[in-house]
Amino acid sequence: MAVKENQFFEKQTVSSRIKASIVSEYFPSYSKIIVRKYTPKAVRYIDLFAGPGIYNDNNPSTPILIAKHCEKDVELKDSVWMIFNDNCYAEELKNNFEREFNGNTFKHKPHFGKSTVGENPEITKFLTSNTQNGNGKNEYPSLLFIDPFGYKGIETKVLAEFLKNWGNEIFLFVNTKRIHPALENEKFEGLMNDLFPTTLQKIKEDRRFKSTVAQRLNLIIDCLGNEYKNILGGELYYTAFKFQEEDVDATSHYILHLTKGSRGYDLIKTIYNDFANVGTVFDGVNTYTFDAKTYGKEVNELFDLKSINIDKLKDELYTVYKGKSLTAIELFEKHHIKNTSAPYSRSHYTEALRRLVSENKLISEFTDGRQHKVTVLISRDCKLKFN
Repeated sequence: MAVKENQFFEKQTVSSRIKASIVSEYFPSYSKIIVRKYTPKAVRYIDLFAGPGIYNDNNPSTPILIAKHCEKDVELKDSVWMIFNDNCYAEELKNNFEREFNGNTFKHKPHFGKSTVGENPEITKFLTSNTQNGNGKNEYPSLLFIDPFGYKGIETKVLAEFLKNWGNEIFLFVNTKRIHPALENEKFEGLMNDLFPTTLQKIKEDRRFKSTVAQRLNLIIDCLGNEYKNILGGELYYTAFKFQEEDVDATSHYILHLTKGSRGYDLIKTIYNDFANVGTVFDGVNTYTFDAKTYGKEVNELFDLKSINIDKLKDELYTVYKGKSLTAIELFEKHHIKNTSAPYSRSHYTEALRRLVSENKLISEFTDGRQHKVTVLISRDCKLKFN
């Protein structure tokens, strides 16, 4: 039986905690990258379905976690502007927020809106506004988190317009349990057209030829990611994190991260890798995965799937770079952006290169004059020569 919206915040599930942790860990690092590149007027965190900020069991949700991370850092306290919206919990969120933080904690006073997404045209206007100045600099680089209870008002064309501004990124909650049956129900045709404006017919036709549930769910994620590529017409990286059901062996939902920047793509894979607790072989279908049923009681698997991924990457790198010389950072920055079907993180590359050194297929040399306990670091000071 589906959880009613007013029951959702009674008790925080383990999966909800991990989802909030992923976003709240990502945003401060994203903000640091932005403000160290140049100084915008503010870096915005935008949450259109923010909730009350605290569950009834007193566990904090994403808005409070984001703020706590930023509170610890002087640089972020002065540069971050948090914009929250919720048509049910705006006042409760504001009250919970003000109990946690005093009015002078952040230079930019947080905003608490109470609009209904899909019914208020001002939200669409806000998301599609051009925030870049005459020099092409985005004065308000923004991370948008959309975690709706339903899909009313979630328009891919609008969100793609938001992504056009430099530095803007999106975390999109994708409830495949709802999308999957909605694709076959005419009653939801309008909502599905908003989500898949250019690929709806393709996804309806192609899903019939997918033999497994994993393949059909991956088709949904790929079609959604490709919508943004088609609309924007440029480079875009989308990376999914999968959640297993709390009580059965099935996929519950995904978080989909969208960015035009290779640095954001690098960062999200690192964070996904930190929170995944299920071994997954990257095969173009499977991705970073969290299973609440095994949380806190992980066991050694019969096959070390992480090691299988590293061996696959190791062999691929040797094939591509055999006989060549370059720095470790050059290799990583060139290769990881081309490997979108197998989203290896920076740590995968580090371990794969160290294995090549141990197999005498690669010579590694540090040029910084320091003694290193490891053979390879992803650094410009680490030179690689493939045999």
